[in-house]
Amino acid sequence: MKKYILFDNDGVLVETEKWYHLANVEILRTMGIEISEARYRDIMIKGQSALRLATEQGYDSQTVERHREKRNELYQHYIRTQDIEIQGASEILSELSKKYKMGIVTSARREDFELIHAKRSLTKHMQFVLCSGEYKRSKPHPDPYLEGLALFGGEKHEAIIVEDSERGLRAAVSAGIECAVVYNHFTASHDLSAATYRIQTLHELKGLL
Repeated sequence: MKKYILFDNDGVLVETEKWYHLANVEILRTMGIEISEARYRDIMIKGQSALRLATEQGYDSQTVERHREKRNELYQHYIRTQDIEIQGASEILSELSKKYKMGIVTSARREDFELIHAKRSLTKHMQFVLCSGEYKRSKPHPDPYLEGLALFGGEKHEAIIVEDSERGLRAAVSAGIECAVVYNHFTASHDLSAATYRIQTLHELKGLL
């Protein structure tokens, strides 16, 4: 019997991953660096930064940090101006909240997360939100989800994680918690074979719990 649901944010509750990818691609391009989709995927799965390519190309740390700030500004521009809604997310969360306690565990910066959700009602259904820097190690390590479970005060068998990426799935598996991976076009090429469940939309969660 499940009691708790731990949601990833980007790619699960809002469609932001493609815009973060684009912001990285565009800023690296201003530095004369091209990044393939395969290299970007591998970097993100490992929980690293795409701007490591600039360091590898010999850029000093101050220059890299200036471009990281530009990347962050561009990403925030996208999440303010582009359509990042996932159809039906608010309705399904409202329904699930009547039976389950829920939280968000994300690798997003708190600043970006608050901007994403400033004019949305998704977080009102959550007991808590954990963002980057609010746990010891980031995904793919288990720490974020173990911290989330501890906030519930629950047992692993009472919880399920909802993810869309290999990085998040690895974190769930390492934490020893069942994971339902929801389809996302941007992460469709990831290795998601370790998922407990594979679903096409959040609406399918109701049938699993």
